[in-house]
Amino acid sequence: MPPSPTPPRLAQQQQRQEEEEEEDMARASSDEEAFEEVDPTGRFGRYAAVLGHGSVKKVYRGFDQEEGIEVAWNRVRVRALADRDPAMVDRLHAEVRLLRSLHHNHIIGFHKVWLDRDNGILNFITEVCNSGSLRDYRERHKHVSVKALKKWARQILEGLEHLHTHDPCIIHRDLNCSNIFINGNTGQIKIGDLGLAAIVDKTHVAHTILGTPEFMAPELYTETYTESVDIYSYGMCVLEMVTRKMPYAECESVIQIFNNVTGGVLPAALSQLKNPELRGFIERCIGQPRNRPSATELLQDPFFNGIDDDDTISTLS
Repeated sequence: MPPSPTPPRLAQQQQRQEEEEEEDMARASSDEEAFEEVDPTGRFGRYAAVLGHGSVKKVYRGFDQEEGIEVAWNRVRVRALADRDPAMVDRLHAEVRLLRSLHHNHIIGFHKVWLDRDNGILNFITEVCNSGSLRDYRERHKHVSVKALKKWARQILEGLEHLHTHDPCIIHRDLNCSNIFINGNTGQIKIGDLGLAAIVDKTHVAHTILGTPEFMAPELYTETYTESVDIYSYGMCVLEMVTRKMPYAECESVIQIFNNVTGGVLPAALSQLKNPELRGFIERCIGQPRNRPSATELLQDPFFNGIDDDDTISTLS
C-alpha cells in the first residue's frame, strides 16, 4: 500500500523547520570564537578572554583540543621582564619547574610550557578552576555555612602539607585568597601561583623577604624563617574567608601594616569574630612561630571534626 501524501501545510512546516535548523547551524558557525593563537603542537588554543593578571603575567582562557577541556594559558613577556627585573625571570622559571614536579588534588596542575623566542614570551598551560579565586568567589557568595568553610580550609591544608612534606621542602611564601582557586560546582580547592615559592634544604630555613604584606608572618621580615610562615598566611586566609575582609583592612599604608605585624597587633577583623571555635583556630595559626602547628598537625585538629557528616553546621551571615 503506497504511503499517503504529506498534507501541504505539514510539508511547509517541515520545510520551515529544516530551514531554521540550517540557519541556526550557520549562525553557530559564524559565532564560533576563534583562537588568538595556538601552541606549536596545535593542541592548545588561546582565546582573547583574560582570566586574570598579575605584575608579571597575564592569564587567558584556553582550550585543550585533544582532551576537550578548558585550560589556563599563562603568558609572560620574558624579554621585557628581563630588562626590568632579571630576578623575576628566575622566579617565573622556578614556578614552572615546581608545577612540573607537583601532582596533587589541591595544587594547580601543569600541562605544557614553551618559549616563543621571536616575541620573547614564555607560555605555559595549567589547569583552570572554573570559578576563579577564592577571594572573588567568597565575595560573590556571601552566605556560606561554617561546614563549607571548613571543607575549603581543610583542602588548602592538604595542599600545604604536600608542599611542606615534599623532598625538598617547598614554602609557598605568598599564600592568600587571590591565589587559592575553586571549582564552584564541586567545591574543590586548589593552590596556585607558586612563582614566589622557595625550595629549602634540610634545615627548612629560607632568607628572602617576599609576599603580600597583609598575609606575611612577622618573622618573614627578619629574613630567617621556615614553612611555618605559610601556616600564618593560611590563618589569615581563613580570617578573610570568614569575614570577607582583608586582614589589616584598617591600616592605611603598607608601613602601618608592617608596624602592626611586627609589633604583635592583631588584625581588627579577628576581634569581630563571634564564633570562639573559628577565632581559636585562627589564633593557633598566627601565633608565635614556635607555637604554630604544622599542616599535618592542623589536619588532626578538632576544628575539622564532623565536617563530613550529613548534618549542617551554623551559617555565616
